[in-house]
Amino acid sequence: MAYDEYLADRIAQCLRSKNVLFLEKKMFGGICYMVNEKMCLGIVKDELMARVGPDAYEECLARDGCTDMNFTGRPLKGFVFVEASGYDLEDDLDYYVQKAVDFNPLAKKSKKRKKKK
Repeated sequence: MAYDEYLADRIAQCLRSKNVLFLEKKMFGGICYMVNEKMCLGIVKDELMARVGPDAYEECLARDGCTDMNFTGRPLKGFVFVEASGYDLEDDLDYYVQKAVDFNPLAKKSKKRKKKK
């Protein structure tokens, strides 16, 4: 198991309860939830990744269990990681899912890579 499958079920259920259409995509050795063809949420091992945007970024970081998303030694502003203690309760998970869903219409799509011939 490369990622927490129970958390994956909880995220999918939360998105469905909000009537959000999403696509699950394997990436980062985990799973990513794409909304409107944009990365919205994900799971890396047992951490929740949420694309909350720059406006909600500091507010999220002030919550218990939340840290900046840092893959390369430089934090990605607008993206956060949340450890299990920060999303254990349904209200806490719903908080991050809602922040990510709220930011999604403002998020930019990633550029499509051209396929090599």
